[in-house]
Amino acid sequence: MTDKTVTVLFLCTGNSARSIMAEALLNQIGQGRFRAFSAGSHPAGTVNPLALERLAKEGIPATGARSKHWNEFAQADAPDLDFVITVCDNAAGEVCPAWPGQPITAHWGVPDPAAVAGSDDEKRLAFAKAFAVLHRRVTLFASLNPASLERLALEQKVREIGRVDIPQHGE
Repeated sequence: MTDKTVTVLFLCTGNSARSIMAEALLNQIGQGRFRAFSAGSHPAGTVNPLALERLAKEGIPATGARSKHWNEFAQADAPDLDFVITVCDNAAGEVCPAWPGQPITAHWGVPDPAAVAGSDDEKRLAFAKAFAVLHRRVTLFASLNPASLERLALEQKVREIGRVDIPQHGE
């Protein structure tokens, strides 16, 4: 890879929470070196309001965030993708389209905050936890210099990031 803008597609089944937060995070943290997108295999059609609330609390813009189908990124006129990263276990197990640009793929499973039942506080806590894991992983990812690494080494590093979590209280 040269010093061009690196394109990344974050995938999740519903494209309403985790992938949306990852997209917004990388677009903010990547400061123009990265261009992130998100999509889902079965998009919810709307962005979860608690994902938008969490992003706003963290000062991360989510302008134009929308839930969309991953087929948008498999079209001939879609951007060439350098990376495709799944952030939910369901999407990781699905058969994905053939992506333009032969991107490096990785899985960064994050528990689904939208699946948490309970009080509003419990739901907000789930979104905060998911955001924290994604923030750590996206920060590590954005610190990579794809142009300086061979494809195999880069692929290994991106996959290793998916195993990085933040310590829980008391660990």
